Amino acid sequence: MSDLYTDPIGTATTAATRLAELTGKAKHDVALVMGSGWISAADALGTPTHEFPATDLPGFLAPTVAGHGGVIRSYDLQGAHGTIHALVFLGRTHLYEGKGMEPVVHGVRTAVKAGCKAIVLTNACGGINKEYKVGEPVLIRDHISMTAQSPLIGADFVDLTDLYSKRIREIVKAEDASLKEGVYVHWRGPAYETPAEIIMLRTLGADLVGMSTVPEAIAAHALGAEVLGISLVSNAAAGMTGEKLSHEEVMAAGKAAAGRMGELLSKVLHKL
Repeated sequence: MSDLYTDPIGTATTAATRLAELTGKAKHDVALVMGSGWISAADALGTPTHEFPATDLPGFLAPTVAGHGGVIRSYDLQGAHGTIHALVFLGRTHLYEGKGMEPVVHGVRTAVKAGCKAIVLTNACGGINKEYKVGEPVLIRDHISMTAQSPLIGADFVDLTDLYSKRIREIVKAEDASLKEGVYVHWRGPAYETPAEIIMLRTLGADLVGMSTVPEAIAAHALGAEVLGISLVSNAAAGMTGEKLSHEEVMAAGKAAAGRMGELLSKVLHKL
């Protein structure tokens, strides 16, 4: 069994050390995890100073899902208060891939150990709230986990009251007041939800449903980072329109709207 499973925090620390060696940067300030179709949002940040396969760092696994690139970029972003170093993960490991929880949260743990104080988690998701439109970004206000799994093990009691930082959400909404907020449900997948399950989730108070983000948010928060979650509504959830769901639809909607979010992120990252 690899060190990732026997010593996940130690492996993240080792990966952060290797990251510093590859980039020549002693630390990074903010990290972004780009979900399905979000690569164009990363491109809007400009030209990275470094780009390499995630597998160049200890503990990272090769991607197994189409649209999840498995690439890490480092950016130097100029702003009114100087330069910040941004770490961008193009792609992520999902719980449904069957590799366990540790690979799912290894990226954000590495980011925090590399110095990141803020973690931006993006995803493509299904819209349960009927007011949401396909292609609309929504800030995650809270979540409901339907997996019964946590990245935390043992008597590690972590308060999640402000898991999705209200302070950061206010900064982003000050830049774009049209952004809505919602409650995200983590669904293990890879099967999409049934129409009956969507009715159940709506009854529970859910606005969005997807297969990522929640474990990463908990892991990053537990290590002391602030978290911003942004969901891109890539399709109406099952039973909402009568149409079948497809991975291709998710990717297409993400590509169409992610550029706008990249421009927004480039404006607010310095303020986080």
